[in-house]
Amino acid sequence: MSHAAAAALGAIAGATIFIGLPVGRIRGISKTVQGVLNAVATGVLLFLLWDILSHAAAPVETSLAAMRHGDRGFLGLVLIFAAGIGIGLLGLVYFNARLFGRTKHAPPPAPKTLAMMIATGLGLHNLSEGLAIGQSAATGAVAFAIVLVIGFALHNVTEGFGIAAPLATDSSMPSWSFLLVAGLIGGAPTFLGTVIGYLFTSTYIYVLFLALAAGALLYVVNEMFHIGRRLNSPAAMAWGLLVGFLLAYGTDLFLTYVAA
Repeated sequence: MSHAAAAALGAIAGATIFIGLPVGRIRGISKTVQGVLNAVATGVLLFLLWDILSHAAAPVETSLAAMRHGDRGFLGLVLIFAAGIGIGLLGLVYFNARLFGRTKHAPPPAPKTLAMMIATGLGLHNLSEGLAIGQSAATGAVAFAIVLVIGFALHNVTEGFGIAAPLATDSSMPSWSFLLVAGLIGGAPTFLGTVIGYLFTSTYIYVLFLALAAGALLYVVNEMFHIGRRLNSPAAMAWGLLVGFLLAYGTDLFLTYVAA
């Protein structure tokens, strides 16, 4: 497969994130429905957090086992893993505090801020997905690369919904240009990762971007829970979390099945 063809597949996989974004422009829905949408989106993000951490930890654990045979890569990988999570999490904490500290009298709408944070975290995650597509295409595993594109495209639909869900609780409707920017932040890294992954591979870069995404999503999930507690009863929150988690898990199972 040529570099251009692989890049096109990466662009397709990333573009599906726009399918879920129009949900953010839906208005006239009840507070209960807003709460359910938020809970479902939180469930999707919880699964993605678990999935990201699992994939980031796998090379670290493999390197740990290889230490018995003289491999010295473990220390570097575990430091990158820890630093990535720390930077992803604390970076958003301090950035958000600095932003609102400077604009106390005219803060940006919280739902839009949260949506952009979600898009940023998912963008880091999708960069690693693009790396996987590019690496598979470069090594001649064309069928597997196509399977990855299909699976990641399905995942990105649910990720678009995760970005848009906080916007449904905002009093002002997000503009199409705002949704376009959010979609590009979340989806374009899939294309970029494919281009990079086709040219070279690096376990360290792979772990770094997954860890950064995990740290960012840790912050975002905490914020989503805070919103959910205001909108939902505990039972409604739990049901929404379950539906969102299983929805994301189902798409992941499909990817695993067709790739087998």
